[in-house]
Amino acid sequence: MNAFLFKTVFRLLVRLPLSVLHSLGALLGRLTYVFSAQYAARTRENLCQAGVTSGEAEYRNMLSATIAETGKAIAELAWIWVRPYDEVVGMVRQCVGLEHIEAARQRGKGIILFTPHLGCFEITSLYASQHVPITALYRPPKLGFLEDIMRSGRERGQVRLARADIGGVRLLYKALKRGEAIGLLPDQVPSRGEGEWADFFGRPAYTMTLIGRLAESSGAAVLIVYAERLPRGQGYAIHFEPLLLDFAVPVPQQVNAALERVIRTCPAQYLWSYNRYKTPRGAQSPATNP
Repeated sequence: MNAFLFKTVFRLLVRLPLSVLHSLGALLGRLTYVFSAQYAARTRENLCQAGVTSGEAEYRNMLSATIAETGKAIAELAWIWVRPYDEVVGMVRQCVGLEHIEAARQRGKGIILFTPHLGCFEITSLYASQHVPITALYRPPKLGFLEDIMRSGRERGQVRLARADIGGVRLLYKALKRGEAIGLLPDQVPSRGEGEWADFFGRPAYTMTLIGRLAESSGAAVLIVYAERLPRGQGYAIHFEPLLLDFAVPVPQQVNAALERVIRTCPAQYLWSYNRYKTPRGAQSPATNP
């Protein structure tokens, strides 16, 4: 899809109510599953690996829901990125655990918010930025024309973006030093040398070590945040949960265990199609890792 066609479709989609977009997204997810063998195989493999279902009937129902929710995640992007900021954050109908943000702010040592690929992860930083400035780490999209759209959609409220490079990491340290928040995707596969292997639903996954370095050096509070989609496009429920890290234990293990726990609260909304178990280029595979 070229840039002009994409932007035209984007402008059309953003005019639709969220409920309609979610319905269209569910259809999109099913069509993608039918026409993309790789996407379908990875979704099935990762969902089976996680063991979040018991019995064939429950698995089939979960797979169907997962396919629909993945489509919703794509379709809602236009609405989240382009609709007015107040309207977007106004779709958060419930918030659980906001007191953890307030308690962390009173400590004055900064907050590390990590958001897995669960539910509408795009809305979490926009909502949290009503309460604390956030610097969020991001990777530029492979399609260059998407970057301006993405940045304009994400850099609203008190959210600022930092590229996933050395300069971006420095910005994260500076934000924590100011007592602000930073945002990370903890289940995104890092580049070679930036992670270590840790079990994720019983299988080794290359997991970022940056969270542990940032938390230990800054003394920042660590919170998991995710936005659960409510039925029929009614909005979102945001959850903040504290994670107390023990630096005597490998942090990636603790992070993945925490992710497993929150994913099990609404497993159909996890992005099972993501290639979580890939080996980054140049990295040693877990089979040969000493």
